[in-house]
Amino acid sequence: MNDHGDDVQPELPGRARRRLRSSRLIQYLLLQAVIAVAGVAMLLQSLPGPPAQYQVTAFQLTEAGAERAVTLPYFSPLRNAMNDPPRFRGRFVRPAGEASRAWSVFLPRFTNGVEVTVNDVVILDSRRDPAANRPDRNTPAIAVIPASVLRDGDNAISIRLFIWGPITGFLDRIWVDPDEELRPTYNLRTLVFVTLPVVFSSWQAILAVILGIMWVMRRHEPAYGVLAAAMAVGVGQAFLQTPMGETPFSRFNVILISSAPIESALVLVFALLLSGWKWQRYAWVIFIPGIALALAGLFGNQALVRALFLILAVPMVGISLLIMAVVTARSALQRQNVASFLLGCAVTIMLTCWIVDLLSVFQMMPNRIFTARLSYSAMLVAIGAGLTWRFARALNQVDGFAGRLVTQVREAEEKLKASFAREEERARAAALARERTRLMRDLHDGLGGQLVSIVALSERGNGSAGIGDAARAALKDLRLVIDSMDDIGGDLMLALGSWRERAMAQLRPHDIALDWRAVTAQGLPVHPELRPWHVIQIVRLLDEAVTNAVKHAEARRITVRIETLAGADGLERGCITVEDDGRGFEIAPDGGAAGAAKTARGLRNMRSRAARCGAELELSSCAQGTHKGTRVRLTLPHRFPDSDGAAG
Repeated sequence: MNDHGDDVQPELPGRARRRLRSSRLIQYLLLQAVIAVAGVAMLLQSLPGPPAQYQVTAFQLTEAGAERAVTLPYFSPLRNAMNDPPRFRGRFVRPAGEASRAWSVFLPRFTNGVEVTVNDVVILDSRRDPAANRPDRNTPAIAVIPASVLRDGDNAISIRLFIWGPITGFLDRIWVDPDEELRPTYNLRTLVFVTLPVVFSSWQAILAVILGIMWVMRRHEPAYGVLAAAMAVGVGQAFLQTPMGETPFSRFNVILISSAPIESALVLVFALLLSGWKWQRYAWVIFIPGIALALAGLFGNQALVRALFLILAVPMVGISLLIMAVVTARSALQRQNVASFLLGCAVTIMLTCWIVDLLSVFQMMPNRIFTARLSYSAMLVAIGAGLTWRFARALNQVDGFAGRLVTQVREAEEKLKASFAREEERARAAALARERTRLMRDLHDGLGGQLVSIVALSERGNGSAGIGDAARAALKDLRLVIDSMDDIGGDLMLALGSWRERAMAQLRPHDIALDWRAVTAQGLPVHPELRPWHVIQIVRLLDEAVTNAVKHAEARRITVRIETLAGADGLERGCITVEDDGRGFEIAPDGGAAGAAKTARGLRNMRSRAARCGAELELSSCAQGTHKGTRVRLTLPHRFPDSDGAAG
């Protein structure tokens, strides 16, 4: 729970720093003194009571075998008087004509139990209400006097005060009055001393659960776990009743009720951890009083526990509060944070109430109302406010961090968009450059060569026939390049349709038949990644196959098969087969035509074009027998490469 967010202070010279610290210390001490004085002033104020004329204060007290007159409130010197309790005898007068109104006996405060008798009839025995018997409670009691018991005029009232320690007995003033006059005061005291402690204890239980969850989620901050344990112990003390008998269950009950030193030790550890203190082995010493009291309750009896409670528990609570006051003051001055400051004010309030309670025990106060447990709510308020302040501060930090993160992400996104745009522009420029290079190469290899031939033929004067053939070949190649630039949407069948028309025109003068077969219904699969340069390579490869059949094979029929095959990997691949019935040739070990340099160069070009497209080229030829001819089988890839495979 340490918070170093406010620790950053500007560096000051040594003298100025000491002066600043002294000024802050004086201000802090003055504020705590004001809180303490205000607390004492409030504690000295009496709660409003019923009309004074119904108050009964004069009694004859029989105590330790002696009888004497006393005036309430009365502090008894006895610590244990169960068999022979002090007995208070008094009288009160009911005026004539009051028989129709219910009268009650109201006791604002007593220690530990009382038995009230009116005209020798018992009307109240607080020992039947365990919640009213604990000495650290201020539970009021009221009892309606039966109408048959009261009489007009003088009535006798007797009160027996049962004392079982650990502190001496006490009986506050009592009122005997019409019930309607007493009930508002009784309800007010019940609200302050019964209902509010239950509400605070319920709040304490909720706070214990919240702190326990925070400790489970943040194990590196043990202060949460220590404070959750202290809250849980306090809740146990608040809701348990005083055991009246000696039973195994009552022993554990006694241990929990007398666990105030353990609770105060845990709260002290929390305050130390909050101020940045690291746990030390010797710190277990502060738990010794609580452990000793628990062992006394487990193996001893209730009388031993009551005796040790006064010796061990009360001083331990006071010592813990004193240490906490010093620690929280030091933390508040050094850290200047809200949590330490609020906790320091709460400790001052608790310490003030503890001192007033101690003075009351030693009969140095006119009344005995214990407020130390009630003041514990101040620390709950401080802890709740501190946790809320820290939670709000953490939310602000998270919001700030989220805002900075959003800004950084937005800036990174803008940079990424700009970088992506630059990369896209560079990629587009590179693609255009590659297309330009390929187009220039295609024009140079095809149309350029044809134009050179035309120029050479025209210069040699070999006749117009050769020039015309060369010009038609150049025109054909130019059309091929232009057609390949059309967007065919990845459908190679469209390009093959144009190629079919050119092939038929090429074969017709030579009286060669073209057998066109689409074996599968879709022909070839559609390739979205298909680019113009892929189309040029495929079409020129097919042109080369047909040209070889026309020029060298003396074929009479050329068969073109188009189909889609399933590969070994299950993916579909297009396949184009060009087969002629010509004379065939012998294939050299290097894959070329044996004994024909020009044909061999053409075959190498075909293989090179297939490699550029990522396709596979199979060449088979037979020069003898009934199956003479040449077959060129081109298996297209499942996905065409983005770059030139041969160049790579």
